[in-house]
Amino acid sequence: MRDGVLSPEEIEAYWENGYAFVEQALTPRQLAALVADFAAWVEESREHSEPYGGTPANRARFDLEADHNPQRPALRRVASPVDVSDAYLEAMRDNRALDAVAQLIGPDVEYNNSKINAKHPGSATEVKYHQDFMFQPHTNEDLIAVLFFLDGVTLENGPLKVVPGTHLGDLFDHWHDGVYTGAVSAEVEAAHAADAVAVHGPAGSACLMHTRLLHGSAPNDSDKPRTLFICEYRAEDSKPLQVNHLPSRYEGEVVRGVRTNRVRCSAYEMEFPEVPTGASFFSQQAKA
Repeated sequence: MRDGVLSPEEIEAYWENGYAFVEQALTPRQLAALVADFAAWVEESREHSEPYGGTPANRARFDLEADHNPQRPALRRVASPVDVSDAYLEAMRDNRALDAVAQLIGPDVEYNNSKINAKHPGSATEVKYHQDFMFQPHTNEDLIAVLFFLDGVTLENGPLKVVPGTHLGDLFDHWHDGVYTGAVSAEVEAAHAADAVAVHGPAGSACLMHTRLLHGSAPNDSDKPRTLFICEYRAEDSKPLQVNHLPSRYEGEVVRGVRTNRVRCSAYEMEFPEVPTGASFFSQQAKA
């Protein structure tokens, strides 16, 4: 019997594997609006040769691939799109995946941060294996990243790859030789990459991912784009311990349930992450 978006079996599988898949997480209207706004930003990017636009942290909002040019625009990151788009703000506040998040870590849920990660056809952009929690320490680990597929995601266009069950294991260092690389060591990646599972599906669907889950993605070797709207939510009683690496004026907004003014703490150890100064974490991972 299904009382929500996720069945009891799917909820159990999420806690066992660290991720879940939701079909039709966006309505057709929402998907069309998000795609249209991103297409407009791609057109705008033709006029720029370097990362541009402002955020509350005085960093560039729009990040460009190294091979970006007016003829072949390669906009790879939009930071906090909810701050500059009514369509993204509305989708963040209300979608089927958020209902699934509330089943998992609710009933009281806050918005944490958001971004768009895009890989244009033939893009060399690679996301090295990492754990999201190592960018954003909180009092507990009830944080879920929702990756909305704005394009159909295939095995060829650089899909998300997750390593099931790693959310139950170690928090791996993302500092190496005094440098914050935003990625696990080569040894850790080698030990786990063979167990990685590619998550793919049609546009409008979404993957829900535990904040401790080890994941990465390969370059886009296809002739099709791969664009994700990544929206992260946290349990309302999970409080940030460091400045948000993707600041937004909507951070902390209660999007499901109510504000309880309570805090819940779990036991773990980690080294504080480096607060990024560039347009995106890709500049941090380049150090790896």
